[in-house]
Amino acid sequence: MKNRKIADLIVQRHAWKTGRIIILTGARQTGKTTLIRHLFPDYEYISVDDPIMRERYSQLAASQWNALYPNAILDEVQKEPGLIESIKSVYDQWETPKYFLLGSSQLLLLEKVKESLAGRCIIIEFVPLTLPELRTKSWNDPVEDSIFQKILMNTQEGEFLPSFLLDKKMAEKQIAWEHYLEFGAYPAVSDEEMGTEEKHVWLQNYVRTYLERDIRDLASFRDLEPFVKLQRYLAENTASLVNAAAIANQLGLTSKTIQRYLRYFELSYQAIVLPAWSKNPGKRLTKMPKIHYMDNGVVQAVLQKKGGITGGEFESLVIAEIHKQIATISAQVQTYHLRTYDGKEVDLLIEMPDHYLAFEIKKADRITAHDARNLMGLEDLLNKPLKKAFILSNDRDTKVFNDKIIAISTTMFLG
Repeated sequence: MKNRKIADLIVQRHAWKTGRIIILTGARQTGKTTLIRHLFPDYEYISVDDPIMRERYSQLAASQWNALYPNAILDEVQKEPGLIESIKSVYDQWETPKYFLLGSSQLLLLEKVKESLAGRCIIIEFVPLTLPELRTKSWNDPVEDSIFQKILMNTQEGEFLPSFLLDKKMAEKQIAWEHYLEFGAYPAVSDEEMGTEEKHVWLQNYVRTYLERDIRDLASFRDLEPFVKLQRYLAENTASLVNAAAIANQLGLTSKTIQRYLRYFELSYQAIVLPAWSKNPGKRLTKMPKIHYMDNGVVQAVLQKKGGITGGEFESLVIAEIHKQIATISAQVQTYHLRTYDGKEVDLLIEMPDHYLAFEIKKADRITAHDARNLMGLEDLLNKPLKKAFILSNDRDTKVFNDKIIAISTTMFLG
């Protein structure tokens, strides 16, 4: 069992006065239930998945919840949003009960949360394993902060190593990275006792379950085929700009349908929709977002292929890893991509309170000054200082192009 960095955040928030109701949302099979039951073994575990028991629980009055289940974990709570109203009543009448509400799709859960639990709960996004978490062997193994996380938390000390080959943790970081490339980062496929074929079958079953359960939870589809067409299209075109009209024309659907389906992908945590940065009205910047699949193992399963990562897939799996590492430390940042009409493009721009970090992502094994061209002069476009710009790639050597632009091994930076 892998240790989880987010456990520290959950324990901290649970101890807060405002931590009496904590909502964990995230994709199915990311390990929400396993972790919460491990951290809080004395809490009553209640699954709302069973339709018969679901009805019984929904009939309990607030006083009965307080008497019978003063500290509880409610799993799959999006199946019975009415329970949120019951938990609200307990919160309003008694000060000691504490609850964890777990759900695998945002829409049904969070709409009710906005209505009933505004100001009464803490929401934490649960993500698949990060690279540092993949390196752990048990709950007791510490999860190290990556170089990237140290930069976000302003704890990075000293210069970057001149080569990944000098990293003392290189071997274990490389093993985690290679696993991530082939199978993604869902906890189930990190089990070392599972064989390669079993992992691929698990991922294929995950895609099937996602369609049959999560998507049917989000929307009442009579026919899943149009959604499946878009799912495959997005997997084939991950890291691309989203032009709903063009996609609709290609797939024979309406633009409105494409926009609705894209929202479902985002709400079910299968994709990251990265907005375009456009805070400089004097510059001609594209306003179309980019879409990135959250997990490369799922991409491989959707496309029914094994290995052979494309440039777009590489960019998406790096963006997804950065997204996960931001989430696990609850860093308060905004993320964007940037593209000008004259061709200058930055794959990822992270906005912090008083500066930006920029990232170019290359699948290449060797980086040259030419790869830094889009980062040169970038600061002239921005409304805050550019603190650092990184080129992340498969090149194991660290290269400093100027006082702000650095090329560094992806595995060393994020592992």
